[in-house]
Amino acid sequence: MRDFEYEAPQTVAEAVAVLGRFNGQARPLAGGTDLIDQIRVGRHAPSVVVDIKKLPELNVLELTESGLRLGAAVPCYRIYGGCDINQKYAALADSARIIGGIQIQSRASVGGNLCNSGPAADSTPSLIALGAVAVIAGPNGTRDVPVESFCTGPGKNVLAPGELLVELKFPPRPAHSGSHYRRFIPRNEMDIAVVGVGVSVVLDDSCEKFVSARIALGAVGPTPLFATVAGDGLAGKSVSEKSIAAAATAAQAIATPIDDMRGTKEFRLHVTGVLVRRVIEEAVKRARE
Repeated sequence: MRDFEYEAPQTVAEAVAVLGRFNGQARPLAGGTDLIDQIRVGRHAPSVVVDIKKLPELNVLELTESGLRLGAAVPCYRIYGGCDINQKYAALADSARIIGGIQIQSRASVGGNLCNSGPAADSTPSLIALGAVAVIAGPNGTRDVPVESFCTGPGKNVLAPGELLVELKFPPRPAHSGSHYRRFIPRNEMDIAVVGVGVSVVLDDSCEKFVSARIALGAVGPTPLFATVAGDGLAGKSVSEKSIAAAATAAQAIATPIDDMRGTKEFRLHVTGVLVRRVIEEAVKRARE
């Protein structure tokens, strides 16, 4: 492994200053479950690793009437450990439960998963479906970026040198809302999605019609995809096999999967349609409950 310096700033401002001083040659360390391995294999060769795991602002986990605040360094196990989050932001809890095993979940964070910006990341479709916004601190202050605009390519995102993801903000969940995340993997020994789907729905008071829906796809494009046409097409429609099948077809239309060791393009497109239907159905079930 390449030698590197280690810094452990005490505040977000200090962390931003260190990251900026090294002008792109510094990497923030939260859980480190991706970063350390990437340094070991030579994917990244930072001059300094900046430990942000203990910064208070990055460890906020707060659920109020205004919504959910999730610090970028909050480990996965804390997310699904709270019953209110499991109920109101179920897709997020679904994702947190399957990111590695329990040892990984005690270190890995959803913020780190997002910043790693893998097309098959398990948390990003859930974040998009739930309308999360990334709060970014940098030399010029803070800025907010909707998660659907955060990833720009495989392993790439909107973070500029000197910038740091501080937290993720989620809007409050309305009545009769439900969400779900599900993925398809070829076998338990290959813990990476062939296709991943996150969905959030809001139903009317009768729970028989869609008010709105947000659908996101993972592992079928160079970045996680926000299927706006598929979700918008459900608004005002009855909860039925026909409307759900139409949404699945619309979601398939934006998918651009590749052939690789996990599956062919044709197989992934088929699985996308199947998963979108199943995930919508489960989100509707949760909304009705």
